[in-house]
This record gives sequence, structure tokens and C-alpha cells, in this order.
Amino acid sequence: MKKLQALLWDVDGTLADTERDGHRVAFNRAFQQMGLDWDWDVELYGRLLQVTGGKERIRYYLDEFNRAWERPSDLDSFITELHRRKSQLFVSLMVGGEIPLRPGVSRLVNEAKQAGLKLAIVTTTTPANVDALLRQYFPAEGRPVFDLIAAGDVVPHKKPAPDIYLWALERLGLGADQCAALEDSHHGLRAARDAGLKTVVITVNGYTADEDFSDATLVVDQLGEAGRPCRVLQGEGRVSGMVDLGLLRQLHDVS
Repeated sequence: MKKLQALLWDVDGTLADTERDGHRVAFNRAFQQMGLDWDWDVELYGRLLQVTGGKERIRYYLDEFNRAWERPSDLDSFITELHRRKSQLFVSLMVGGEIPLRPGVSRLVNEAKQAGLKLAIVTTTTPANVDALLRQYFPAEGRPVFDLIAAGDVVPHKKPAPDIYLWALERLGLGADQCAALEDSHHGLRAARDAGLKTVVITVNGYTADEDFSDATLVVDQLGEAGRPCRVLQGEGRVSGMVDLGLLRQLHDVS
């Protein structure tokens, strides 16, 4: 196993708890704007999360939960416009500070940056959503904190396919054995594993807590910070309240 050189971060549910009170709320507001009587409650949205990608999620909802709705002649354009409005509303929520980073994220990002590791975003969410998050929570440095943003439709197949990870690794110029991934879902775990990454840390959230993470290196409830220690749910390693760079290096060395 080669020395750890980079941390690859998922966004939704990993960097921030964006799903329940971010994307779901933005979808519902977009529905209202377009005169739709659809409502994605917390339970339904959890089922829709089986599909990654916002446009794909809309189509899945129509195919599986709202077949009676009369579709427009150009469904693709309709979905694209609906998702565009949803993305604008999501950015507004982010800019308003309504979607905070998860515990320990800022600490670990800064620690890795100071140590000279490369940092990459590896996500299926749109670039605009990523930019809004980085502008909100890394205002001093902004986007340059991350060496690469792999987001949205830059690859044809989204997680759990490994495409977005393979795309990121190629552009970083690194091998999978030089990187660790931070994810929150089984889809993300599968994508990272199938791209060849051996070190995958999962930080669960309310939507993903019951998913199968038997193949993960470590599973915690969150990354931990002073006064708010993390709880280990699965995996071995000396975790003293925080997932820090030292622990990640230790896990990487034995993966």
C-alpha cells in the first residue's frame, strides 16, 4: 500500500447534511413554483435516495410513485427545467446558512490541507451546489481549498458506478492505493471500492444508518470534534473521539 496522498470527499450527507433539510426542501419548493401538487415527505425522500442524481431521482419518482401524472411531450426538457429551479433554490438555502457542515469536516479538511494532501470533491450533485457550499463554509480560500471538483454530469454513470472516482483519480494523477474516500452511503461505498480504493470511511446519517457497510474500513456516526466525539459503529482502529489525519493514515497503511 502506497503512502496516503489525497482525501476524496462525497458532498451530500458527508460534507453536510444536505438531503433531508436541503435537497428535499428545494425539490418541494420547485414543485410549487411549477404548479405541481407533488410533495416529497421525509419517508418518501428516503426511498427516492435509492437513485443518485437529481434528474434521475425525478424520473424514478414518476416511474415508481406517480405513474398517473400526465407527462409532457418533452419530458427530458421538463425534468431539466425542474431540476434547474430546484438547484437554484438549494443554493439559496446554502447561502442562507441553513445547511451547516457536519461535525469534524472543517477540522479534517484544514488538517489535511496543512499536511500537504490533495483534496477532491467526488459527487453526483451539481457543480453549482458544490460551489455554494464551498463559498459558504470556506470563504477565506474558496474553491482552491480543493484541488479537484468532480461533480454532476462529467461522467455518464453516477454512483454506485465507479466512473466519478475513476475520473477524479485520472485527473489527480494518483492511484487508488494513494487515496482515501469519505462517504455516507452504500452507493458511495460501492463506487469507491469498485474504483479500487481500499480505505473508505463512512459517516452515516439518518437516511443511511441502516445500509450495508460491511465492506467499509471504518463506520462512524460523524467525524468528531472537540466536545462532540464520534462514535464507532464498525471497524477497528484506535479512535479517540475524532477521525483525524493520523487515524486515516493508520487505516490506510493496514487496508
